[in-house]
Amino acid sequence: MSQVFDVLVIGAGPGGYIAAIRAAQLGFKVACAESNPYADPKGEPRLGGTCLNVGCIPSKALLASSEEFEKIGHHVANHGIQVGSVSIDIKKMLARKDEIVNKMTGGISFLFRKNKVTSIKGHASFVGKTADGYQIQITGKDAGTITAKNVIIATGSKARHLPNIPVDNVLVCDNEGALKFDSLPKRLGVIGAGVIGLELGSVWRRVGSQVTVLEALPSFLGACDEGIAKEAKKIFTKQGLDIYMGVKIDGVKADKKGVVVSYQDSTGKPQKLECDRLIVSVGRVPNTEGLNLEAIQIKTDERGFIPINDHTCATSAPGVYAIGDVVRGPMLAHKAEDEGVLVAELLAGQKPHIDYNCIPWVIYTDPEIAWVGKTEQQLKAEGRPYKAGQFPFMANGRALGMDRADGFVKILADAKTDEVLGVHIIGPNASDLIAEAALAMEFKAAAEDIARVCHPHPSLSEVMREAALATDQRALNM
Repeated sequence: MSQVFDVLVIGAGPGGYIAAIRAAQLGFKVACAESNPYADPKGEPRLGGTCLNVGCIPSKALLASSEEFEKIGHHVANHGIQVGSVSIDIKKMLARKDEIVNKMTGGISFLFRKNKVTSIKGHASFVGKTADGYQIQITGKDAGTITAKNVIIATGSKARHLPNIPVDNVLVCDNEGALKFDSLPKRLGVIGAGVIGLELGSVWRRVGSQVTVLEALPSFLGACDEGIAKEAKKIFTKQGLDIYMGVKIDGVKADKKGVVVSYQDSTGKPQKLECDRLIVSVGRVPNTEGLNLEAIQIKTDERGFIPINDHTCATSAPGVYAIGDVVRGPMLAHKAEDEGVLVAELLAGQKPHIDYNCIPWVIYTDPEIAWVGKTEQQLKAEGRPYKAGQFPFMANGRALGMDRADGFVKILADAKTDEVLGVHIIGPNASDLIAEAALAMEFKAAAEDIARVCHPHPSLSEVMREAALATDQRALNM
């Protein structure tokens, strides 16, 4: 292969494939190179990156299946529905997940063809720069050298592993192995009480595993608003997750009998956790190895991230950009997508922007947790005067009718201007409700603006309006 492109995108995850499609829409000749290990039915690298293959999409498919199982087994009786014994076919549950993944990744191939994006199957690495552009070496099925005037690095991230704890993705697993258990573990251990650990732990707890979560940090969900984190820990503990904070992992031993985790509890006392399988979920690290960034004088920082201009995603090499998990900021698929669009539009001479304070976060547990903007602890640390309004789902008719009334919405607004500074939700459909908050904050709305908008009745969205009213002590249904 020897071709010249206006734009080469390295990586076909959410940030990469969206960047490629948007650049093609704007009239550029675009290629996207992908070399991930996730093979399609033909044995070729699948598009979609970690998110579609072993992250967001498959985990949400399993979460949905496990929620249905738990609902039928434990919650429909409240609706007057009587059922007999309920069982689950783990292999069929996983097959459904795989079918969804295949459909979604195949959809990207269709979008590439529709938008005339050249899909390159192979690993891309920099060779150098000539007058015509950057020289990129491709190894793999489409081996060769290509030239690109502009390059967007979107190579994503991978699971961080702990020293001296070998991950075989059979007994000791990261997120990839945890999505393909061939049987239900009676006892499941999880190291890490972050987003991935809680989501995957929830999946297997619902279908029958006894789940124990070990977290090194002293506080639960430290990135969340403290009120949300406190409520979440209470609910998850009630559901049956055994959560231990402030632990120190001493070692992990795995054999045919299972896995033994040696650790010290928060008081320093030695403890042991015996389980059938273990999930190690302690964060992610950027995928920057093998790019040969040295050839174009780009150096990663001490954590492996590629330094960029915060407003343009430009690296120190002219015409080379980096987006998504390989750069600063939250490792979120939708953040990567927005950065991909931003770079493509900048190349076309447009003036896009991203307000990183308005990027929502979601944890897909049940109840879901979602937030956007500042937490109360952040506002206190900044010394910014604020007012808070909170309203529970327990007082919402729609939530009661759904038998999903745990949690609340909290809105934080500037004490003087009433501008919405942060919105925090734990409750049903929080991942959808948070979009209203993100939109409001993007347009610099006041809490009064949300309070004055007519929300449909009965709906979960009314809790958002009531929380906005509560910032002025005038909630109508409390």
